[in-house]
Amino acid sequence: MSELHKNLIAGEWLAGESEIENRNPSDLSDLVGVYAQATADQLEATLDQARVAQAEWAAYGLERKQAVLNAIGNEMMARAEELGTLLSREEGKPLAEGKGEVYRAGQFFTYYAAECLRQLGENADSVRDGVEIDVRREPIGTVAIISPWNFPTATASWKIAPALCYGNAVVWKPANVTPASAVALAEIIERQDIPKGLFSLVMGAGRTIGQRLVESPKIDAISFTGSVPVGKGIATAAIQNLTKVQMEMGSKNALAVMDDADLDLAVTLALGGAFGGTGQKCTASSRLVVHASVHDAFVEKLVAGTQAMKVGHALEAGVQMGPVVSEQQLSENLSYVDLGKSEGAELACGGARLEMPTEGFYMSPGVFLNTSNDMAINREEMFAPLTSVIKVGSYEEALSVVNDTNFGLTSGIVTQSLARATHFRRNARTGVVTVNLPTAGTDYHVPFGGRGDSSYGPREQGKNAAEFYTTVKTAYISAGKPV
Repeated sequence: MSELHKNLIAGEWLAGESEIENRNPSDLSDLVGVYAQATADQLEATLDQARVAQAEWAAYGLERKQAVLNAIGNEMMARAEELGTLLSREEGKPLAEGKGEVYRAGQFFTYYAAECLRQLGENADSVRDGVEIDVRREPIGTVAIISPWNFPTATASWKIAPALCYGNAVVWKPANVTPASAVALAEIIERQDIPKGLFSLVMGAGRTIGQRLVESPKIDAISFTGSVPVGKGIATAAIQNLTKVQMEMGSKNALAVMDDADLDLAVTLALGGAFGGTGQKCTASSRLVVHASVHDAFVEKLVAGTQAMKVGHALEAGVQMGPVVSEQQLSENLSYVDLGKSEGAELACGGARLEMPTEGFYMSPGVFLNTSNDMAINREEMFAPLTSVIKVGSYEEALSVVNDTNFGLTSGIVTQSLARATHFRRNARTGVVTVNLPTAGTDYHVPFGGRGDSSYGPREQGKNAAEFYTTVKTAYISAGKPV
């Protein structure tokens, strides 16, 4: 029997009410591990201890906090090969992507380690004589972090690192599909010089542990990444306690390819943006809006490039796209293939389940042609290695199509025109805009987030994280006259 991996409850590693198996989506015969599911009583205990630990942590000196975050980040970067392999083994992304994710996650911690020393307030003179004003940020308290399976280490890290940096306690509920990466990160954090119970790992189903967590009056803020329906449910629960929320949800990102674009570059960007991470990323290029004058040439290169992609076991050398994460995800993906065909879209290639030497959840990357922006495959987030080409007649039409969505996370344009690039940057209604770059891929030291159904609440990452993880206090001081 595989070792049971436990939850971190109030500073102790404990078994739960049940266990789940975690299997490799590249090879279902490979049992990654068995993971405990927390109980409601354990959640309450860890929330109570978090409040005690948070007060102690907030009183730590700045350099002491900095040392903790630096140690976490440096260990993650040093172990990127090992932890990246584990990540790819349980989630299915190619090994190079897994290692890169862990390394980047480490950088989040070292970035926020430096931010520990940069928490500067403001001061002002009052409109009243003899009164001075001090404005500073203080920890918000205990933060619930609910992270997704598609970037199990990076997304969690860009939430946990600023939460700790700004003096908060963390209760983390990761996705149940990828518990191994969660336990590995929790073990690193738990070993540091932090108060007992400051950081908790609470694994369990969203409908039980997750729901109880977001409904708890003991939580001061909730940071969530996941689907729109779940996000709206969390917001509904949170408002009952007036709990602060930050949510990153769905997307339907568009990459516009103009008639003056470098087509080889455009195809490279489209392939990486659409099929990186098996298309299972919120920044995926799922709509390719292509100018009619280059449409046929672009499509020819795109289809050839898609068909040439090597699909296989995530840990196999040279693999460009691994399996999808689960049987359920594969079933949903194939349903979208059928839906696209029923809407009249042409499936130019891919979109089929693949038989491989090992049993897993493999499918070939797919490209839809002759699509319109009102089709469901261009309105709904598929979270699949599927992309659609939409033909347009002008730059103006391209921009209109890019903006015609309920989402608004990322968008991109491929052009050699400075005027178009500038106009697009200013008028694309997305939180992130790229020029001659993929829609996927963002830096950790600047804000990340979207508009519409994509995001709600303050931006993540960079200095903007302070908007969510702190609360502002304004102090008025009358010192009197010196004698």
